[in-house]
Amino acid sequence: MIRVLLADDQQLVRVGLRSLLELDGDIAVVAEAADGPEALREAARVGPDVALLDIRMPHLDGLEVTRRLAAAQPDVRIVILTTFEIDAYVFEALRSGASGFLSKTVSHDELCRAVRVVAGGEALLSPSVTARVIAEFSRRVEPPESSPERLAALTDREREVLTLIARGLNNAEIGNALAMSPLTAKTHVTRIITKLAARDRAQLVVLAYETGLVRPSGR
Repeated sequence: MIRVLLADDQQLVRVGLRSLLELDGDIAVVAEAADGPEALREAARVGPDVALLDIRMPHLDGLEVTRRLAAAQPDVRIVILTTFEIDAYVFEALRSGASGFLSKTVSHDELCRAVRVVAGGEALLSPSVTARVIAEFSRRVEPPESSPERLAALTDREREVLTLIARGLNNAEIGNALAMSPLTAKTHVTRIITKLAARDRAQLVVLAYETGLVRPSGR
């Protein structure tokens, strides 16, 4: 059973999300919160597997809750809920420890799949989502100076894999691009996450751009 915390200041949104999540028997909403401080309290109380956080909440917004929750309970997977497909704070949320983001207009199947994906240690970063994150990164910061020392622990093959992760490829696509099986690609991804002390693929994408391994096109 995947245990979920819902945090949104609109009760109707919480009711709607709960009803969608609990249509399936393997997901349970174990706590709800109407603002940031309550989200942190409930997370500490119930220890959810996944926290669905509205980016815009009273008292503490989703970004600050993400920072604090990622630091206090690193095993909790965090998904940002947003009204729009891309939000000015989404990149910073990923940087702070979120595993991805979802529009509040998602379908039942999309919502449940997202919860299962992040609960399994993956990230909600399809190629289209990654492209928008990259665009936001390009808009907000200057092109980074190369920081090879941060990637010194990686082999040449792992750097290749990390580059493809940053482009939004999944394990099967990475395997196809590098003539390896999806399982081998997954093994490389797991090793990269361990070596770089990252939470998941979302932070690997951020790290690849911050170190200059991959640069946004046109910069």
